[in-house]
Amino acid sequence: MKNSLKLARRNLLKKVLAVSVAPFIFTSAKAQTAEFKLKWANNVPVSHPSTLRIAEALQAIKAQSNGRVDIQLFPNNQLGGDTDMLSQVRSGAIDFFPLSGIILQSLVPVAGINGLAFVFKDYANVWAAMDGDLGAHVRQAISKVNLHSFELCLDNGFRNITSSTRPIQKPDDLKGFKIRVPVSPLWTSMFKAFDASPASINFSEVYSALQTKIVEGQENPLSIIEIAKLYEVQKFCSMTSHMWDGQWVLANQRKWKSLPDDLQILISKHIKNAAIQQRDDMRRLNNGLEAQLKAKGMVFNYPERSLFKDALSKAGFYQEWRKKFGEEPMALLEKYTGRLT
Repeated sequence: MKNSLKLARRNLLKKVLAVSVAPFIFTSAKAQTAEFKLKWANNVPVSHPSTLRIAEALQAIKAQSNGRVDIQLFPNNQLGGDTDMLSQVRSGAIDFFPLSGIILQSLVPVAGINGLAFVFKDYANVWAAMDGDLGAHVRQAISKVNLHSFELCLDNGFRNITSSTRPIQKPDDLKGFKIRVPVSPLWTSMFKAFDASPASINFSEVYSALQTKIVEGQENPLSIIEIAKLYEVQKFCSMTSHMWDGQWVLANQRKWKSLPDDLQILISKHIKNAAIQQRDDMRRLNNGLEAQLKAKGMVFNYPERSLFKDALSKAGFYQEWRKKFGEEPMALLEKYTGRLT
């Protein structure tokens, strides 16, 4: 199983390299006469399933449009950090950009609602909400800020805490803990509720911040910990699964609406298929990552999640965010998670 997964990732990697390098090398007539030349940027490495599946989709879009659409892929923060690329997709400098809803929250407050800590128990719970009424509500809000969001979000995974100094087994272990968090008030609020010391740092700077001890730890899905080689600068991995994170695939709304209907349908179809495949890739990838990270020296522990959720309740975390998100979106969330107090 492990070898077949590695082979599949290797084959996909060859495809993504072809997509990301070809626009800079080949000058065929078809490439030169593309009616629509667009840019797709993301914040994850070339080998990440999100990049790999989108690369396949972009190839198919170009082929099935007979070269009318040529979307160049710029992975791994080539065009800037998250907040910078969000500004670029809004202005039209970038045409497509997948972004965590929790970071998008700075522009669309309700987009961060899926990041409330310890609300989703498993993936069945996640997809029921995000592909259902809650996700539809978020997409409607996104449309009001000059952004188009595609039907299905990509899977980033459940996030876990890593550290260079100590394992996190109970809420008290987070007191005074210097932890990198993405640039989002939700992350900052959650860790402050635990009396930790969160520092907002863009992902492109995470490795160096850990290496230079600016922070002791960070939190990310296992796939990011492995692909970004954070195991080189972190010793402990505490499987808190404190937050599920996904990425909404965003497009500049003005540019999107300028595309002919047939191309909108074609692009939407392939982005949806890519999201479905990426979710399955992430599921299979995460099943084997713990063993891989242990082999690279990481030490795992398994905290009781209910202790952390109870601590947040006592600190008034859920009540605070109920006021910020409002009753309507919270009711949509609680349709899938149960009452949050």
